[in-house]
Amino acid sequence: MAMTEKEKMLAGELYDATDPALLEELARGRSLVHKYNSLNPSDETARHDLLKELLGKTGNSFTFIQPFYCDYGSNIEIGENFFANYCFTVLDEAKVTIGDNVFIAPNVSIYTAGHPIDPAERNTLAEYAKPVTIGNNVWIGGSVTIVPGVTIGDNVTVGAGSVVVKDIPSDCVAAGNPCRVIRKIK
Repeated sequence: MAMTEKEKMLAGELYDATDPALLEELARGRSLVHKYNSLNPSDETARHDLLKELLGKTGNSFTFIQPFYCDYGSNIEIGENFFANYCFTVLDEAKVTIGDNVFIAPNVSIYTAGHPIDPAERNTLAEYAKPVTIGNNVWIGGSVTIVPGVTIGDNVTVGAGSVVVKDIPSDCVAAGNPCRVIRKIK
């Protein structure tokens, strides 16, 4: 049996991003994001409930400072004690899994979606997606970009302005463009 475009997307294969079923799910996610960003910041209960509806999985204790942006939302899982500051952006075409005690500074972007390098293939509007995983006890500094397929281990600090293009092991400080381990912390 042939895979659906969503199944291809979640499996990391090339898929048609203009598939009507995917566009419908994308519209749902973007509508909920718009609604979330329009809520009064002091209405913590409504904000919390809406994120529970939007995201695939959450802990009980989490905070997203508005605005927050994502595509589907349903492919994002966060653990306990999660905090995201202003302008957190997640292109969640693949699974984004974030552990406990993770702090996200302003203007952080996580991208799971990518496009073929070959222009002819890219112009067909084909995409691929690779999951991103962030461990426990992680601090992502301001304006960090995390690209498709990256895993960041536990107990990591990623310095501001970094571009994370490869996996980062546990127990370290990493920074730069491209991001690299600066020092171990244990």
